[in-house]
Amino acid sequence: MLINKGTAISTSSILLVPYEASHVPTYHEWMKDEQIQAETASEPLTLSEEYAMQRSWRTDVDKLTFIACLPLSSTSSSPPRSIQTPHQLTPGIADSPSSMIGDVNLFLTPSSSSPSPPSSPSQNHNGTPIFTLITGEIELMIAPLPHRRKGHGRGAILAFLTYISTHLPSILSEYARGQEPPLKEGDVRLEGLRVKIGVGNVGSLALFRSLGFVGKEGKEEPNYFGEVELWFKGELGGDGNGDVVRELRERWGVEGYEELVY
Repeated sequence: MLINKGTAISTSSILLVPYEASHVPTYHEWMKDEQIQAETASEPLTLSEEYAMQRSWRTDVDKLTFIACLPLSSTSSSPPRSIQTPHQLTPGIADSPSSMIGDVNLFLTPSSSSPSPPSSPSQNHNGTPIFTLITGEIELMIAPLPHRRKGHGRGAILAFLTYISTHLPSILSEYARGQEPPLKEGDVRLEGLRVKIGVGNVGSLALFRSLGFVGKEGKEEPNYFGEVELWFKGELGGDGNGDVVRELRERWGVEGYEELVY
Protein backbone atom coordinates (compact mmCIF):
# COMPACT_ATOMS: atom_id res chain seq x y z
CA MET A 1 0.00 0.00 0.00
CA LEU A 2 1.00 3.58 -0.58
CA ILE A 3 -0.78 5.01 2.46
CA ASN A 4 2.20 4.55 4.80
CA LYS A 5 4.90 5.44 2.27
CA GLY A 6 6.04 8.52 4.17
CA THR A 7 5.06 7.58 7.72
CA ALA A 8 7.07 6.15 10.61
CA ILE A 9 5.57 5.25 13.99
CA SER A 10 7.42 5.75 17.26
CA THR A 11 6.51 4.42 20.70
CA SER A 12 8.46 3.67 23.84
CA SER A 13 8.91 0.04 22.79
CA ILE A 14 9.19 0.03 18.99
CA LEU A 15 9.88 2.08 15.88
CA LEU A 16 7.99 1.14 12.71
CA VAL A 17 9.13 2.44 9.33
CA PRO A 18 7.93 1.80 5.76
CA TYR A 19 9.58 -1.17 4.05
CA GLU A 20 12.05 0.41 1.62
CA ALA A 21 14.60 -1.01 -0.82
CA SER A 22 17.37 -0.11 1.63
CA HIS A 23 15.97 -2.68 4.08
CA VAL A 24 15.97 -5.57 1.62
CA PRO A 25 19.55 -6.87 2.11
CA THR A 26 19.03 -7.26 5.88
CA TYR A 27 15.60 -8.78 5.40
CA HIS A 28 17.05 -11.18 2.84
CA GLU A 29 19.65 -12.37 5.34
CA TRP A 30 16.97 -12.98 7.95
CA MET A 31 14.96 -15.12 5.57
CA LYS A 32 17.89 -17.46 4.92
CA ASP A 33 17.40 -18.80 8.45
CA GLU A 34 15.59 -22.15 8.35
CA GLN A 35 13.91 -21.56 11.69
CA ILE A 36 12.46 -18.25 10.49
CA GLN A 37 11.35 -19.93 7.26
CA ALA A 38 9.49 -22.54 9.28
CA GLU A 39 7.95 -19.99 11.66
CA THR A 40 6.73 -17.79 8.79
CA ALA A 41 5.85 -20.63 6.38
CA SER A 42 8.12 -18.96 3.83
CA GLU A 43 10.33 -20.18 1.02
CA PRO A 44 13.79 -18.63 0.52
CA LEU A 45 13.98 -16.07 -2.30
CA THR A 46 16.89 -14.76 -4.30
CA LEU A 47 17.97 -11.20 -3.60
CA SER A 48 16.39 -9.99 -6.84
CA GLU A 49 13.15 -11.75 -5.93
CA GLU A 50 13.27 -10.10 -2.51
CA TYR A 51 13.55 -6.66 -4.14
CA ALA A 52 10.58 -7.51 -6.35
CA MET A 53 8.63 -8.57 -3.28
CA GLN A 54 9.45 -5.26 -1.57
CA ARG A 55 8.08 -3.36 -4.58
CA SER A 56 4.96 -5.49 -4.45
CA TRP A 57 4.44 -4.67 -0.78
CA ARG A 58 4.73 -0.98 -1.62
CA THR A 59 2.23 -0.91 -4.50
CA ASP A 60 -0.28 -3.74 -3.93
CA VAL A 61 -3.52 -2.43 -2.43
CA ASP A 62 -4.07 -5.56 -0.34
CA LYS A 63 -0.77 -5.44 1.58
CA LEU A 64 0.41 -3.07 4.30
CA THR A 65 3.78 -3.50 5.98
CA PHE A 66 6.24 -1.83 8.32
CA ILE A 67 9.79 -2.77 9.25
CA ALA A 68 10.17 -3.04 13.03
CA CYS A 69 13.21 -1.36 14.58
CA LEU A 70 14.52 -0.78 18.06
CA PRO A 71 12.76 2.17 19.73
CA LEU A 72 14.32 5.59 19.35
CA SER A 73 14.89 5.77 23.10
CA SER A 74 17.33 2.84 22.84
CA THR A 75 19.22 3.94 19.74
CA SER A 76 20.09 7.56 20.46
CA SER A 77 20.31 10.17 23.15
CA SER A 78 17.56 12.70 23.79
CA PRO A 79 16.67 14.46 21.58
CA PRO A 80 17.19 11.65 19.07
CA ARG A 81 19.80 12.47 16.43
CA SER A 82 17.69 10.71 13.81
CA ILE A 83 14.90 13.27 14.20
CA GLN A 84 15.77 16.35 12.13
CA THR A 85 12.83 18.44 13.27
CA PRO A 86 9.82 17.69 15.47
CA HIS A 87 7.75 14.89 13.94
CA GLN A 88 10.29 14.07 11.20
CA LEU A 89 12.57 11.02 11.03
CA THR A 90 15.67 10.82 8.87
CA PRO A 91 15.71 7.54 6.88
CA GLY A 92 18.73 5.32 7.28
CA ILE A 93 19.74 6.19 10.84
CA ALA A 94 17.25 4.78 13.34
CA ASP A 95 16.32 2.12 10.77
CA SER A 96 19.88 1.09 9.92
CA PRO A 97 20.60 -2.67 9.66
CA SER A 98 21.81 -2.80 13.26
CA SER A 99 18.48 -1.38 14.47
CA MET A 100 16.15 -3.51 12.32
CA ILE A 101 14.54 -6.40 14.21
CA GLY A 102 11.58 -7.63 12.16
CA ASP A 103 8.38 -6.69 10.38
CA VAL A 104 4.63 -6.50 10.83
CA ASN A 105 2.17 -7.01 7.99
CA LEU A 106 -1.50 -6.79 7.09
CA PHE A 107 -3.04 -8.84 4.27
CA LEU A 108 -6.52 -7.88 3.05
CA THR A 109 -8.66 -10.57 1.41
CA PRO A 110 -12.36 -10.85 0.51
CA SER A 111 -14.32 -12.34 3.37
CA SER A 112 -15.90 -15.74 2.86
CA SER A 113 -19.14 -14.22 4.16
CA SER A 114 -19.04 -11.24 1.77
CA PRO A 115 -21.59 -11.05 -1.04
CA SER A 116 -20.40 -10.55 -4.59
CA PRO A 117 -19.42 -6.91 -5.14
CA PRO A 118 -22.38 -5.02 -6.65
CA SER A 119 -21.75 -3.21 -9.92
CA SER A 120 -23.95 -0.17 -9.22
CA PRO A 121 -25.60 1.02 -7.11
CA SER A 122 -24.46 -0.42 -3.75
CA GLN A 123 -27.93 -1.57 -2.74
CA ASN A 124 -30.08 -4.65 -3.15
CA HIS A 125 -33.59 -4.55 -4.59
CA ASN A 126 -34.98 -3.53 -1.19
CA GLY A 127 -32.71 -0.51 -1.02
CA THR A 128 -30.56 -2.05 1.73
CA PRO A 129 -26.87 -1.20 1.39
CA ILE A 130 -24.62 -4.04 0.29
CA PHE A 131 -21.03 -3.87 1.44
CA THR A 132 -17.99 -5.82 0.34
CA LEU A 133 -16.54 -7.40 3.48
CA ILE A 134 -12.82 -8.01 3.71
CA THR A 135 -10.71 -9.77 6.32
CA GLY A 136 -7.39 -8.46 7.59
CA GLU A 137 -4.74 -10.99 8.51
CA ILE A 138 -1.83 -9.83 10.63
CA GLU A 139 1.64 -11.34 10.59
CA LEU A 140 4.52 -10.52 12.92
CA MET A 141 8.18 -11.47 12.83
CA ILE A 142 10.92 -10.58 15.28
CA ALA A 143 13.96 -12.05 13.54
CA PRO A 144 17.08 -11.79 15.75
CA LEU A 145 16.82 -14.17 18.69
CA PRO A 146 18.43 -11.70 21.15
CA HIS A 147 15.54 -9.27 20.56
CA ARG A 148 12.75 -11.78 21.21
CA ARG A 149 10.78 -11.90 24.45
CA LYS A 150 11.64 -8.29 25.24
CA GLY A 151 8.27 -6.72 24.46
CA HIS A 152 9.16 -5.59 20.94
CA GLY A 153 6.64 -7.92 19.29
CA ARG A 154 3.81 -6.81 21.55
CA GLY A 155 4.82 -3.19 21.03
CA ALA A 156 4.85 -3.65 17.25
CA ILE A 157 1.36 -5.16 17.20
CA LEU A 158 -0.06 -2.44 19.46
CA ALA A 159 1.47 0.33 17.35
CA PHE A 160 0.22 -1.38 14.18
CA LEU A 161 -3.31 -1.78 15.58
CA THR A 162 -3.32 1.90 16.53
CA TYR A 163 -2.24 2.87 13.01
CA ILE A 164 -4.88 0.64 11.39
CA SER A 165 -7.61 1.99 13.66
CA THR A 166 -6.61 5.61 13.03
CA HIS A 167 -6.35 5.27 9.25
CA LEU A 168 -8.94 2.57 8.56
CA PRO A 169 -11.10 4.69 6.20
CA SER A 170 -8.07 5.53 4.06
CA ILE A 171 -6.86 1.91 4.07
CA LEU A 172 -10.27 0.71 2.90
CA SER A 173 -10.47 3.46 0.27
CA GLU A 174 -7.10 2.50 -1.22
CA TYR A 175 -8.19 -1.12 -1.32
CA ALA A 176 -11.49 -0.18 -3.01
CA ARG A 177 -9.84 1.98 -5.67
CA GLY A 178 -7.46 -0.81 -6.57
CA GLN A 179 -10.13 -3.40 -7.39
CA GLU A 180 -11.20 -4.33 -10.90
CA PRO A 181 -13.57 -2.70 -11.46
CA PRO A 182 -12.96 -0.13 -8.71
CA LEU A 183 -15.41 -0.19 -5.83
CA LYS A 184 -17.15 2.94 -4.63
CA GLU A 185 -15.82 4.86 -1.66
CA GLY A 186 -17.45 3.47 1.46
CA ASP A 187 -18.48 0.18 -0.15
CA VAL A 188 -15.78 -1.82 1.65
CA ARG A 189 -16.03 -2.84 5.29
CA LEU A 190 -13.51 -4.66 7.48
CA GLU A 191 -15.04 -7.82 8.90
CA GLY A 192 -12.24 -8.16 11.44
CA LEU A 193 -8.57 -8.82 12.07
CA ARG A 194 -7.20 -12.31 12.56
CA VAL A 195 -3.95 -14.18 12.97
CA LYS A 196 -3.09 -17.76 12.04
CA ILE A 197 -0.45 -19.31 14.29
CA GLY A 198 1.00 -22.79 14.32
CA VAL A 199 -0.38 -24.81 17.20
CA GLY A 200 3.16 -25.43 18.48
CA ASN A 201 4.10 -21.74 18.54
CA VAL A 202 3.17 -21.30 22.19
CA GLY A 203 4.89 -17.92 22.56
CA SER A 204 3.03 -16.28 19.67
CA LEU A 205 -0.29 -17.72 20.78
CA ALA A 206 0.24 -16.30 24.27
CA LEU A 207 1.27 -12.93 22.83
CA PHE A 208 -1.84 -12.47 20.72
CA ARG A 209 -4.16 -13.80 23.41
CA SER A 210 -2.72 -11.18 25.75
CA LEU A 211 -3.77 -8.53 23.21
CA GLY A 212 -7.40 -9.56 22.97
CA PHE A 213 -7.26 -12.10 20.13
CA VAL A 214 -9.60 -15.02 20.74
CA GLY A 215 -10.96 -18.00 18.87
CA LYS A 216 -14.09 -17.40 16.81
CA GLU A 217 -17.11 -18.44 18.85
CA GLY A 218 -14.65 -19.43 21.57
CA LYS A 219 -13.15 -22.23 19.50
CA GLU A 220 -9.41 -22.62 19.02
CA GLU A 221 -9.20 -25.94 17.22
CA PRO A 222 -6.24 -26.10 14.79
CA ASN A 223 -7.12 -26.30 11.09
CA TYR A 224 -5.91 -28.84 8.56
CA PHE A 225 -2.54 -27.07 8.41
CA GLY A 226 -2.08 -27.13 12.18
CA GLU A 227 -2.84 -23.43 12.58
CA VAL A 228 -4.94 -21.81 15.29
CA GLU A 229 -7.05 -18.88 14.10
CA LEU A 230 -7.58 -16.01 16.54
CA TRP A 231 -9.64 -12.84 15.96
CA PHE A 232 -9.20 -9.41 17.54
CA LYS A 233 -12.24 -8.77 19.71
CA GLY A 234 -11.85 -4.98 19.80
CA GLU A 235 -13.36 -2.60 17.26
CA LEU A 236 -11.29 -0.45 14.91
CA GLY A 237 -11.97 2.88 13.20
CA GLY A 238 -14.94 5.20 13.61
CA ASP A 239 -16.00 7.48 16.42
CA GLY A 240 -15.01 6.50 19.91
CA ASN A 241 -13.51 3.13 19.13
CA GLY A 242 -9.85 2.50 19.31
CA ASP A 243 -10.41 2.71 23.07
CA VAL A 244 -9.61 -0.99 23.41
CA VAL A 245 -6.26 -0.52 21.68
CA ARG A 246 -5.45 2.52 23.81
CA GLU A 247 -6.28 0.58 26.97
CA LEU A 248 -4.05 -2.26 25.81
CA ARG A 249 -1.16 0.16 25.23
CA GLU A 250 -1.63 1.52 28.74
CA ARG A 251 -1.85 -1.96 30.25
CA TRP A 252 1.40 -3.08 28.64
CA GLY A 253 3.26 0.19 29.18
CA VAL A 254 3.56 1.16 25.52
CA GLU A 255 3.80 4.93 25.72
CA GLY A 256 4.14 7.88 23.40
CA TYR A 257 2.51 6.78 20.14
CA GLU A 258 3.57 9.31 17.50
CA GLU A 259 3.48 9.31 13.72
CA LEU A 260 6.55 10.88 12.14
CA VAL A 261 7.24 12.09 8.62
CA TYR A 262 9.70 9.63 7.11
